[in-house]
Amino acid sequence: MGKLDGRVAVITGGGRGIGAAVARCFAAEGASVLVNDLGAPMEGGGTDAGPAQEVAAEISRAGGKAISDGTDVTDFDAVQRMIQRAVDEFGRLDILVNVAGIIRDGMIFKMEEAQWDAVIDVHLKGTFNTVRHASAYWREHRGGQYRIINFVSGSGLYGSPTQPNYAAAKMGIVGLTFSCANSLNGYGVTSNCIAPIAFTRMTESLQGKATVMDYSPDNPRISAENVVPPVLYLAMEQSDWINGRVIESGNGKIGLFSNPEMTRQIMTDGLWDDDVAITEMETVFREAIHQPNPFAKPKS
Repeated sequence: MGKLDGRVAVITGGGRGIGAAVARCFAAEGASVLVNDLGAPMEGGGTDAGPAQEVAAEISRAGGKAISDGTDVTDFDAVQRMIQRAVDEFGRLDILVNVAGIIRDGMIFKMEEAQWDAVIDVHLKGTFNTVRHASAYWREHRGGQYRIINFVSGSGLYGSPTQPNYAAAKMGIVGLTFSCANSLNGYGVTSNCIAPIAFTRMTESLQGKATVMDYSPDNPRISAENVVPPVLYLAMEQSDWINGRVIESGNGKIGLFSNPEMTRQIMTDGLWDDDVAITEMETVFREAIHQPNPFAKPKS
């Protein structure tokens, strides 16, 4: 018995890296998988049907069930057809995993509008498109064990200085995920995020550089496969207790992020006096703020 026997999954970005690792794992655990990948370069632009086809063919040769799909996730109507294709092919849809993405890095003061728009379009709009159409199907077939698993990033959670577009898109996905966790749970849907740490095309440039992790294809802790266990668990029916959370996975570790919560608060009975508010903020807030942030530079 597989952990996902009888379940059907759509996986965007499933032709390479983490998405491909998720697709292979899901199929090995009994799921039928639509492997979506436009096959674009890391910076976007262009198409290649090969990666998605290769992963789907590999799954089929191993005895699993998979079809490849080259839909552009930024195309609202095409994504609707992709979701319907999964239902038509496999009879249902249970799991949506959004991994597809591109990067076009640059400091905020040098970033071109096209760099911003392209990254927001693929990551944030692409995630909206898939969730929008999958959720409409689930609303019509309420009462199942349905799963949204969106990939986010430490770039957004911590604020990578060279990726303002990517960071903004990923944190937008966090907000979208939380909104779906609240709006769709009554239809049997849970909605969670995975923040991966892995050696992929997007992190290959870090290889050999001074980082806190060994980004190397020879480091098994940082492999794409090492990201997959919590993704698999979130896709299982028994994970229905977890909803609206961010899980970090990779480098041999799996961690649960805390959700935003008020840590300190000052109050007044009437209108604030500016000087009082400033004094109390400096006293109360300064004590509470610390910097467990890998991108933050200490002040000299």
